Amino acid sequence: MVKTNVMRLLETAGISYRISQYEYDENNLSGMDAAEKIGIPPEQVFKTLVTRGDKAGVLVFCIPVNTELDLKKAATVSGNKKLEMTHVKELLALTGYIRGGCSPIGMKKKYPTIIDETAILFDEIAVSAGIRGEQVILSPYALIAYTEATEADLTKELS
Repeated sequence: MVKTNVMRLLETAGISYRISQYEYDENNLSGMDAAEKIGIPPEQVFKTLVTRGDKAGVLVFCIPVNTELDLKKAATVSGNKKLEMTHVKELLALTGYIRGGCSPIGMKKKYPTIIDETAILFDEIAVSAGIRGEQVILSPYALIAYTEATEADLTKELS
């Protein structure tokens, strides 16, 4: 196993984690698929979404893979009137990560990060290890502290 930048940063910070690797399908980069393959309930596997607000600029949201980001709630909690998802083609330049491997840990710049409030209901949650097919599993409190994130109600059920 090759250590990702995410793993190196967590180790440097003294944060314990474990890794779960899985085979991914280039045509199905869904978080639900990842959750099933690593054997963790989807409400404990968090996807990282990058948005742009009309006032705050680039923002990062982490939400369970079995939910959808509610853009109205996200705009309100981030102090924006309007919020939109960034285009996939912008992701690498903004974060250093590609779609399906975007992690809230170790982005090129430190963006304001907001994690869905349900994260703290669990002892552990999974987020991308920075590459496709690999998740880091860690304490939600450690993730929140490391990313200096805030918690908020951000989601709506998948439609």
